[in-house]
Amino acid sequence: MATQREGEASQETTTNPLTSISELVQERYRKIKEHAETYPYVWASYTLVYGGLALWTIYRYRKLRKTEDRVRALQGRLRKLVENEESANSDLATARLGDQVFRYAIKSGHG
Repeated sequence: MATQREGEASQETTTNPLTSISELVQERYRKIKEHAETYPYVWASYTLVYGGLALWTIYRYRKLRKTEDRVRALQGRLRKLVENEESANSDLATARLGDQVFRYAIKSGHG
């Protein structure tokens, strides 16, 4: 008999889980609101500490992003310089090779 009553009681509490969840959320909100009204200095310190931490995190993130952008720009400039240097070296090597072929052709009498 006692187990039947317990079973009925558990069925009554779990008949509508959405209502019970919303009631739990509302109850939790009410407790938090009541605590905030009772202890405003504690909540002000929470706001100050966690707000300051959030601001510091945002500041550091933005600074990191700016540094990354500068590094990317410098890498792009360096990449262009290396490409220009390589193309100049390859042009010079081609010119030297052409000059050697021309000299060989003159020496061997093919020119």
